[in-house]
Amino acid sequence: MTSAVPSTLAAFLCFFSLTVNASDAIGQEAAAKPEKKITEIKIGYLRAYAPQLTLSMLDLPPRDEGVAGADVAIGDNNTTGKFTNQKFSLDVTEIKPGGDAIQAFEQLIAKGDRYVIADLSAKQLLSIADIARDKGVLIFNVGATDDSLREEDCRINVFHIAPTRSMLADALAQYLMVKKWPNWVLLYGSHEQDHLYADALRRAATRFGGQIVAEKEFKDTGTARRTDTGATQIQQQISVFTQDLPEHDVVLVADESEVFGTYVPYRTWTPRLVAGTAGLVASSWHPASEQWGGIQMQSRFLKTTGRRMLSRDMSAWTAVRAVGEATTRTKGDDAKKISDYIRSNDFSVAAFKGQKLTFRKWNHQLRQPILLGDTKSVVSTSPQEGYLHQVSELDTLGVDQPETKCVLK
Repeated sequence: MTSAVPSTLAAFLCFFSLTVNASDAIGQEAAAKPEKKITEIKIGYLRAYAPQLTLSMLDLPPRDEGVAGADVAIGDNNTTGKFTNQKFSLDVTEIKPGGDAIQAFEQLIAKGDRYVIADLSAKQLLSIADIARDKGVLIFNVGATDDSLREEDCRINVFHIAPTRSMLADALAQYLMVKKWPNWVLLYGSHEQDHLYADALRRAATRFGGQIVAEKEFKDTGTARRTDTGATQIQQQISVFTQDLPEHDVVLVADESEVFGTYVPYRTWTPRLVAGTAGLVASSWHPASEQWGGIQMQSRFLKTTGRRMLSRDMSAWTAVRAVGEATTRTKGDDAKKISDYIRSNDFSVAAFKGQKLTFRKWNHQLRQPILLGDTKSVVSTSPQEGYLHQVSELDTLGVDQPETKCVLK
């Protein structure tokens, strides 16, 4: 009787040899197949930051204002990037509000950032704009609302996400005229940015038929307004300051420098509505916005950051998403192709505002609805119904093409 062990052992050795050979073949095939190349897209974030004094503790800006929105957008871009073999990253650099932006900007460029989110003053942004152009870098302005950056000082490589002062003022003026509140008193601060917003409100009045029946400047005397005595003094001053005003419907406040505006509502000599930088405020976003899928954005942002989304967060989010959308559509990381695509008719970005947003070709300003709200809710959205335009109703807000002084260079 012969044993079955030798034949069984032989069969096992044969099977083992085949398995090893097959594994080797699979391994060689995998090694021969090249891995998909991941395109890394580096985005810089250059911000001018210092702790800010506000009249109300509730208005103190969070430490990560703007940056938090960009971070959330980086995550959104990378979700899509998994399918397009793209990886997005964010480099954040801070300077002082009056500091030199050039050195910090060049450091970002040295890291390989070809797209820079700029949360800077107009002067700081202009100091880096031409350097960026010469190096093929695109800048996305999320902080400066100066109309001059989109007009006489416009640059071909700078795209503006933040709305201009003229857009904010026009949005407010449209609503006041729709409500049939045409007579306005203008109170403005003594700092440069206050004067610029006051100019925008005057322009809006002329454009939409409002009447500014009186103006008064509130001088900043350097009062310690966050102390008990300073706050009390300013609150008492408001009533006297508004005592001799002619008949009016609305008090417009232009106080970007946070000297007196917060104290105007409920303290005027005559009981009147307040709008501008206090009371009813025009902005690119509102923490209570829920329409057009806004609640989904708000919930996701709150879960990620632990706080509510502010206008600068939304501007930064939109800027990073614009880069993500353009790089996905152009299937690469060529700044020239991306710039051309963003300026083309094919580009748009969704930002939870009821319609897709596009850039104006003549000055690179992002068209967008403007939200009008108080501390609790969104009151209305401009452009208001009935304000028509031959191209886009959004172009009824701010400087239109026939008015522009911009020559892109």
